Amino acid sequence: MHGHQLRLLAEQEHVTLWTDITVGALYGAIKRLAAEGLIEPERTEKEGAYPERQVWAITLAGRKALSILQHDGLRTVVVRPDPFDLAMTRLNKERLDALPDMIDARLQTLSAMLKESETHAQIAQQYLTASERFVMRHKADRLRAELAWHHELLAELPTIIAD
Repeated sequence: MHGHQLRLLAEQEHVTLWTDITVGALYGAIKRLAAEGLIEPERTEKEGAYPERQVWAITLAGRKALSILQHDGLRTVVVRPDPFDLAMTRLNKERLDALPDMIDARLQTLSAMLKESETHAQIAQQYLTASERFVMRHKADRLRAELAWHHELLAELPTIIAD
């Protein structure tokens, strides 16, 4: 496919609704993939009055890299450290009174993120496969778990502060 076809496919697949990939970043990605030898020019096409377009094909190295990324993506578990956790273990004793408000603010932010994620999923639902819908739900489930943890933290806060 050439870049414009890839862009149209990305728009048709509504990738911006279920990934953090932007359609506008596509041409830069094509250049990087070509520079890394993961795709290569296959031919140039000219249709009507449109400008010539470079058609790209995945290389053997690109197929191997894609296979490795898919394999690693399925095997790798990512739970990133939250700076909040470190901050909670090293509280400033002179600012403990501000802690409930800070946690409430985090709860509001997480609630807004959950609402946005659920709205986003609802809009995208009609364009997604069963697998994509299931995976998209993962983010909302993680946000629900964060909300539950923060509510539990609020309940434990008097014990934590006393300690």
